[in-house]
Parts: sequence; structure tokens; C-alpha cells
Amino acid sequence: MSYQSKLVAVGFLLIAGATAQAAEFDAADYHSTQCTSCHGTEVYTREDRRVSSLSELQAQVERCDANLATKLFPEDLAALVDHLNDNYYKFDK
Repeated sequence: MSYQSKLVAVGFLLIAGATAQAAEFDAADYHSTQCTSCHGTEVYTREDRRVSSLSELQAQVERCDANLATKLFPEDLAALVDHLNDNYYKFDK
């Protein structure tokens, strides 16, 4: 294989890898398929809910991620926190 052919092959692999990683995280979809498989949305709205601030919400989402070993990227965790806050908690940002 010539040097030029190798460069083309490496370039193709880099582009293919970047395209595969470019999938957009959908917090609403993730929530409806992953989070609600363990619990319903009533945990967010019940009177005696555990989470009472935005920082507690972030910590709880991080605990769930760690307990389930889903290893979400930090930006995906932040999107999930935003989704939960916007739709259920309504804490000031």
C-alpha cells in the first residue's frame, strides 16, 4: 500500500469516527426510555420529593448515572438535568 493510499485510508477512518460520534443526545428520549424504566415521573412531583434545589437535582442525576453505569458525557448529564428541571422541577437557574 502506497503512502498516499495509507493517508486516504486514515482520513476515511477519522471522518467515519467523527460522524459516528456526532449523534445528538436527546435528553427527552433518554429520560422516557431509561429513567422511567426504574421509576415513574411521580418521583419528581410528589410532595415529599428528595430533590429541593438545582444542585441536588444535578447530584441525583449523577448518582443515577453512576449506579446504572451508563457513563453519560458531562454535557449529556447537563442536558438531562435541564430537561428534568424545565419539565418538572422548575428551579431558578
